[in-house]
Amino acid sequence: MNHEQLQQSMYTLIVETSTNLPKDVRRAVKAAKERENAGTRAAMSLDTITTNIKMADDNISPICQDTGMPTFKIKTPVGVNQIQIQKAIYAAMEQATKDGKLRPNSVDSLNGSNSGNNLGLGTPVIKFEQWEEDYIDARLILKGGGCENKNIQYSLPCELEGIGKAGRDLDGIRKCIMHSVYQAQGQGCSAGFIGVGIGGDRSSGYDLAKTQLFRGVDDVNENEDLRKLEEYVMTHANELGIGTMGFGGETTLLGCKVGVMNRLPASFFVSVAYNCWAYRRLGVSVNAETGEINEWYYQDGEDVSFDTAQKEEQEIKSESRVVTLQAPITEEQIRDLKVGDVVKINGMMYTGRDAIHKYLSTNDSPVDLNGQVIYHCGPVMLKDAEGQWHVKAAGPTTSIREEPYQGDIMKRFGIRAVIGKGGMGPKTLKALGEHGGVYLNAIGGAAQYYADCIKGVEGVDLMNFGIPEAMWHLRVEGFTAVVTMDSHGNSLHEEVDKSSLEKLAKFKEPVFA
Repeated sequence: MNHEQLQQSMYTLIVETSTNLPKDVRRAVKAAKERENAGTRAAMSLDTITTNIKMADDNISPICQDTGMPTFKIKTPVGVNQIQIQKAIYAAMEQATKDGKLRPNSVDSLNGSNSGNNLGLGTPVIKFEQWEEDYIDARLILKGGGCENKNIQYSLPCELEGIGKAGRDLDGIRKCIMHSVYQAQGQGCSAGFIGVGIGGDRSSGYDLAKTQLFRGVDDVNENEDLRKLEEYVMTHANELGIGTMGFGGETTLLGCKVGVMNRLPASFFVSVAYNCWAYRRLGVSVNAETGEINEWYYQDGEDVSFDTAQKEEQEIKSESRVVTLQAPITEEQIRDLKVGDVVKINGMMYTGRDAIHKYLSTNDSPVDLNGQVIYHCGPVMLKDAEGQWHVKAAGPTTSIREEPYQGDIMKRFGIRAVIGKGGMGPKTLKALGEHGGVYLNAIGGAAQYYADCIKGVEGVDLMNFGIPEAMWHLRVEGFTAVVTMDSHGNSLHEEVDKSSLEKLAKFKEPVFA
């Protein structure tokens, strides 16, 4: 096999998966957009999402800045050298990272150091299987950490909040799946997709669940019981009212695929792999002799394209009050904001994720953060020949991970606004009231949309933590997000959680005999 051609084919697969959402996913997003009522937060979010998809196409840049844990599933003819394929994937991964198509995401679990090239023990994940066809089937999914954190596994029988007892039968499985959608809320960048694995052990069950995410959105389950289960979940999960980004709305789930395998008599696991709307999954057929791509998968059916909507038009559609703020921001300006307001920020903001928050809990800040904005974001960055950094993708990361630190850090350094996704907990909400702060929910996955708002990189601190975890100094214009937690004790996330839990209770009664 031609190693250089095989490496190029794997590079092309990686770049296309990161930047080009497949047709079946685009159709699902379009249908969701058409279901929402104009002027709602959900409609505004879906406008941003579709704009982001188009921008990723045009820029050939990552749809979402969290390019996830790359997981390859490779089927090879008997006799094909799998070690050669593995080497080609490694080389392609390193090149795609260097070119800004992937964020460096491989981190040493013990010392926290970032390899910088997406290679390391266990990364990327490559699963090989032999088959009797004469070509290579190579498929890749880029599943980000935010939705990976909302994966969940149930051991039946069990008692589930809101929906009651789940037994070792199809109805118990149904309850687990419905609960899995409820517990994800907006933290996995809903509206999302789920893969479900019934049976196996703890590890094979999760693998089966993730394997379901390699199915096409439009396919029909050959198992009649599972087909009915998938249809039930797709109908009723969208009645929970969680909606896009957890803002409420008509669409919470865009796809549900269920698989089954045998289990041990003593164990009954239901494993759920959650995936965000940025469902980056593609595949290719590769000539086993030349290494060239013969065919692309998941690209059948109607082609959906999205126009790049103007941000101003999106805001006009919204019934929410639009407030423009120039950083640094005063406490008076923050106290004036209420849940539901749309905020446009101009000036400076500073990125801060897990490593930064832990650092700031015991160290001085490298910059004056009084009146400033912290952005929960690990961007994709690229340095040009003159040494200047450029932002290639910059959507929000899940905020709840910073809950142990956020309130204390805001008070200590005078931070007035925090931007992220999925909301935060009671400790942060209390601190917002005491200090005069606000939490702004940006649209998860909209990495191109927000990168376009960033007009310059003014500096960077703490690069020893790696590119995603460093503190980037970003100059922004018109950076738009929604107030979901204010300084008056109000939290949209709490409201949606409570409301969806009440709606979940409607599904307690048996459905499948």
